[in-house]
Amino acid sequence: MNNTMSVTQTAVIQLLEEEGVEYRLLPHSKPAKTIEEAAQERGVNPQQMVKSILLRDMSGFHVLACVPGPAQVDPKKVRDIFGCRRMTCADATDVEKVTGLVIGTVAPIGLKNPLPLIFDQSIEQHDLVNISSGDRMAGVELSKDDLLILCDPMMADICR
Repeated sequence: MNNTMSVTQTAVIQLLEEEGVEYRLLPHSKPAKTIEEAAQERGVNPQQMVKSILLRDMSGFHVLACVPGPAQVDPKKVRDIFGCRRMTCADATDVEKVTGLVIGTVAPIGLKNPLPLIFDQSIEQHDLVNISSGDRMAGVELSKDDLLILCDPMMADICR
């Protein structure tokens, strides 16, 4: 199965392997365009999906905000926490340049450059969560505790 071979080469998978973190690969039969499609492909509850959104302020400061799959990040709340003036979602070019991953494959681990990470506290409700594998053809399920240890994020209420 070629898909699995290419997926295992992502920075996300490599980091999990290097850190000895237990995870389960959740392959997709086709690339998902929405959280709902990805949850269906992976056979998981969308609430257990951790969606990573890259935000930037006017000075070029970036922060990766992670919220449960169906939720929307509130840039105003994130802006207030970091003391930024205006914060918006980064565009596709910016996302790729900063994270090393394309939109739809960004995860809070395996990033090209270290970034400030902020998680919505509701992510803590689930024992198992899943993130992007860094590839559109699979997700990765791991324990929430392992993800929090790997990321060491700030926790706050950042959803709309």
